[in-house]
Amino acid sequence: MQNIEAQRQSIREVLQSKKYKIDYYQREYRWEKKHIEQLIDDLYSKFDSEFKEGDDRQKVKDYNYYYLGSIVLSDNGGNSNIIDGQQRLTSITLLLIYLKNLSSQLNLTITNIDNLIFSEMYGQKSFNIHIDDRIDFMKKIYENGDFELNDVKSESIMNLSNRYGDITELFPIELKNERLPYFIDWLIDNVVFVRIITPTELDAYIIFETMNNRGLNLTPTEMLKNFLFAQLDENIKEDINKIWKEKISKLKEINKDEDLEFFKNWLRAKYAKTYRLRKKGAENKDFEIVATIFHDWIRNNAKKTLKLNNKDDFYKFIKDDFSYFADLYMKIKKFEKVLTENQEFIYYINKRFTLQYPLLLASVNRDDNDETVFKKLKLISRFIETYIVYRIVNSKSLTYNTIRDFVFRTTLDIRNKRINELASILKEKLSEIGYNFETISELKLNQQNKQSIHYLLARITQYIERESEQVDNIQNYLNEKKNKYEIEHIWANKFSYFKDEFDQEINFNEFRNKIGGLILLPKRKNQSYGDEKYEVKLNYYFSENLLAKSLNQKCYEKNPGFLKYKQRSNLPFKHYEHFTKDSFIEREELYQKICEEIWSLSFFDSYMF
Repeated sequence: MQNIEAQRQSIREVLQSKKYKIDYYQREYRWEKKHIEQLIDDLYSKFDSEFKEGDDRQKVKDYNYYYLGSIVLSDNGGNSNIIDGQQRLTSITLLLIYLKNLSSQLNLTITNIDNLIFSEMYGQKSFNIHIDDRIDFMKKIYENGDFELNDVKSESIMNLSNRYGDITELFPIELKNERLPYFIDWLIDNVVFVRIITPTELDAYIIFETMNNRGLNLTPTEMLKNFLFAQLDENIKEDINKIWKEKISKLKEINKDEDLEFFKNWLRAKYAKTYRLRKKGAENKDFEIVATIFHDWIRNNAKKTLKLNNKDDFYKFIKDDFSYFADLYMKIKKFEKVLTENQEFIYYINKRFTLQYPLLLASVNRDDNDETVFKKLKLISRFIETYIVYRIVNSKSLTYNTIRDFVFRTTLDIRNKRINELASILKEKLSEIGYNFETISELKLNQQNKQSIHYLLARITQYIERESEQVDNIQNYLNEKKNKYEIEHIWANKFSYFKDEFDQEINFNEFRNKIGGLILLPKRKNQSYGDEKYEVKLNYYFSENLLAKSLNQKCYEKNPGFLKYKQRSNLPFKHYEHFTKDSFIEREELYQKICEEIWSLSFFDSYMF
């Protein structure tokens, strides 16, 4: 333990021309979308607080630092084994690859970051975080910005691919311009780790265990418990402790940090009153503070905001309020995982949205009966999905930074409201946004909205199948891990097929990506059909989901459930022997009308009385 080094190092210093390996027994990459979203939002917020229009790029070196935590490494003959920090280093590498690809798309000159991603000898690229079974994936996203999962069974590769997609979707539009080189300069030189390196793996594990198991600072939950329990009479602490331990234990069964997520979302939903304004130098307020140091916030706001004035108030706060909302939060988490009748919207929006919990909890009162609670959850989750789809169809971002203010204002407006008031407020908010589905004709598939378009097609397909009395297949359509379904272009990617209609290939590619020419197909079949002409693929489509099948004339024969729905809804379904430019326009009109039916604001009317 004599030659241990600990240094503050920037991302450039940590990654530049270095080689890192990860032991086989800890190789899985498990970050979720919420972790990527938090990372991007933290980085953007910190950079944005420093950046000033007109700054020379040299000024960036004087911007403040952002600390990403410690990483623990062992030196192994020129290569370093990562003992702690794999998730962050891997995620930063994904971000760097995305930034390299984005700068090329925008034709911006940036600091060379290739040597933070890989080194090259004798024409062979060797990635700086070197894991054998990830090489093919890393190479493809570096070179193409995309990776087809196909039949990949590796948990890490599936997560890496999905998280790269999240970065593509969530990266702030405010940085997709001349600011990008400044952000990259700041990221690689002003975002820092504490790099701890030891001569042996044994030393590294001793340090890792010491940092995580011995003398570890109390978590915010434990500090909150100490504060709350200090206000109670001794004779009731034992009983209250049983309640506390039971709820915290169940939350941690969901995820080891779920207790922290619960407190953040509960306090935002029911007690927070203020949030940081979107201007330079603005300070964090209630909504931001409870995301990290909620224990301090409760201590500072116990009397004024939470109305905890005596021992009895603290007792009820734990026994009644904490216990009730912890149970409700866990029910919501269950609805996210298991498709449940009348709570299906919670299932749908899971993974498409990360700010749903304050909204879902905000209107519920502890004295609401179960029927009232479930109606409120259904109303709010339907509202959230409508808001998501509005933004998808109108090509608006769903990043934390762009939706935060709307979500927080809505949380305040619906807090503790009765069902009829809640329905009225939610409908009014959606009406005020001013979005509609007419803009669907302008919607085109690109790398940034791929996940969103997939979601939209999945819900359209599921909806018309349910209305046609067919099996609900949404769990397969939205399955992220196995990724059974992918977006199919009705037109093959063969410019030669369409030279009579387009002068230039770029115009053909743009038109081919319009929403009217897209459906969902199982991956294997999509790959098999891909290069075929439409007239050949048409027969294959008849054996697929109803949205694909509706292109074929046979769909309109001996199909009573669908034909009844077509007549009842008066939707402009029709078959196509040939798929032309006009066919795109007609299918866009069909998709628009399906969307208007699925997400009609009249849904809220029946709850207003």
